[in-house]
Amino acid sequence: MEPRLIVTAGPLRGIALALSEKETSIGREPSNHLCLPDMSVSRHHCLVKREDEQYKVIDLGSFNGTLVNGVAVKEHFLKHGDQIAVGDSLLRFLQHMEGDDLDFDGAQLVDGGWEVGSTVQLRRENALYLRPENLSGGLQPTDRAARDLNTLFRISRAINSIRDPKRLQQQLLELIFEVVPAERGAVLLVGTSISEVISLFGLDRHSKSKRAVQVSNTVVTQVLEKCVAVMSNGIREGGPYVDAESLVESRVTSLLCVPLVFFDTVIGVIYLDTTNPLAQFNEDHLQLLTAIADISTVALENAIHLEWLENENQQLHSEANINHSMIGSSACMRAVYQLIARVAPSNSRVLIYGESGTGKELAAQAIHLNSPRAEKPFVAINCAAIPADIVENELFGHEPGAYTGATSLRKGLFEIAHGGTIFLDEIGELPEPAQAKLLRVLDQGELRRVGGKEVIKVDVRVIAATNKNLEETIGEKGFRGDLYHRLNVISFEMPPLRERGEDIILLANHFLAKYNEQSERRIVSISPEARAVLTSYAWPGNVRELKNAMERAVVLCLAHVLTVESLPAPMRKNPGASETPTGNIYDAVKDAQRQAIINAFRRSKGNHAEATRILGVHTTQLFRLIRILNLKPALTRLKSKMMRSE
Repeated sequence: MEPRLIVTAGPLRGIALALSEKETSIGREPSNHLCLPDMSVSRHHCLVKREDEQYKVIDLGSFNGTLVNGVAVKEHFLKHGDQIAVGDSLLRFLQHMEGDDLDFDGAQLVDGGWEVGSTVQLRRENALYLRPENLSGGLQPTDRAARDLNTLFRISRAINSIRDPKRLQQQLLELIFEVVPAERGAVLLVGTSISEVISLFGLDRHSKSKRAVQVSNTVVTQVLEKCVAVMSNGIREGGPYVDAESLVESRVTSLLCVPLVFFDTVIGVIYLDTTNPLAQFNEDHLQLLTAIADISTVALENAIHLEWLENENQQLHSEANINHSMIGSSACMRAVYQLIARVAPSNSRVLIYGESGTGKELAAQAIHLNSPRAEKPFVAINCAAIPADIVENELFGHEPGAYTGATSLRKGLFEIAHGGTIFLDEIGELPEPAQAKLLRVLDQGELRRVGGKEVIKVDVRVIAATNKNLEETIGEKGFRGDLYHRLNVISFEMPPLRERGEDIILLANHFLAKYNEQSERRIVSISPEARAVLTSYAWPGNVRELKNAMERAVVLCLAHVLTVESLPAPMRKNPGASETPTGNIYDAVKDAQRQAIINAFRRSKGNHAEATRILGVHTTQLFRLIRILNLKPALTRLKSKMMRSE
């Protein structure tokens, strides 16, 4: 067997890739040998390169890195069984086959095809069991027809009660094996393009081992592109497309491949083959499998959609369950909540980037509150607000007599934060002498007070923040490169308020309620004109500026509704804001998205898969937009209206 990569986790779980090329590229771009449809994977992520008899994985400067057995690598020679992490996918390197090496769903796409002796193609409009006149009683009452209809009824009843996609595909193939003499079968599902494989499940009728079912990429592509069922007998070795050793070894004699069509959109195929020359497929098998595919498509689509909804629900629960004081439900803030939920349980250092006023300290507090250190102290210090000559004293404390006026022992903030978390805001302003001492604390977990000789052990998680690009300040501009690399274990950016359009009114109402209570006022709402000004303003001071603006407005407002006149003058002078109160950019974008989605569903007659193709988005992204824009009621009404008009 050729060395190969097995995808054991991720969107392409179950696919095996033979390492037949000298270099095998992996990334998000379709031009890669292995294209992983995952935004955590870089466009050109890594290479697996053959050098003599060895294989080396080489990271191509990817954003999230390439890990081998959990360790980030730049270059690494692979050993049999090594596990490579690329984004959310796990790949297993197999130099040879043994035992249970193939622990996946048992199917793989292989390049090339077979030369066939005879081929029959069947279009859906010509399928015996899909023609309306036959479904209404026009079938000849033969034993074969009765048996096939009974089979279709049995399969329909069985699969429509299953919600788990993997179990559904297994049950479907097992039922097909009862009526078609196939040795192997596979169900392949694609996304918005036929090259985007989102699921591949294979099953061998006889083998109890986990040997992969090989599916011809050539045959599958033909069926997907032409939306036509194919039956081929008399397959011969040595055809013009056979260039892989695995295909020659398979000795397939007959194959069937039929499309899965969901509201006129091909979403995948059912594939069967056999190596038994006495078990040839015939046109009856082709007709029956085409009908089985038709009744299975909705069940498969529903199961995958339900799985997506459950994953989305779990993700929402994980976001909702984190303890934090931040306000916002925009996509960029949800991404922040997700990252906090992932990094909080660890002890890793975190570097938070962001403009002044974006809530970096709130994010640091959230990481602390959701960590095992939550019951211990959280200590925050603004490195820019402390004079350079007393920074070390603040951070590390002093001994009696360390300098004039130091009459007693004073613990520094690191000692106070022992067991908990220290937040170093504006870390780029830390003086160089203090940077050297901080480096020692990070490296060895120990410090000396100013004027002291005793080494004090401290256990503190460090979270730092900056509004600068620290990489640009390394060297001549005064920030140590070694300190930067120790702080920058995990980093993320707090989004500016101008990128959080849908959160502005949410935040404004929060501050309105807060300052109503503090000022004993009864301002019940914000006028539409004032909301338009708030959402169209650029907010250079971010959330802090909005907070101050709302405090001022509550104090100055004379009515029960907060009006434009109560807002600061720079906001009122914002070009076009007060003149076109409903024309802010965020509402315009939302309206355009709503209309585009409704138009796509109208054109596709309610078909989700076709709507994603029209819109040029992934299915997951479309469902997310429908939820964010609260479009489900409108789409339900549209679908009902279209059904009544048919």
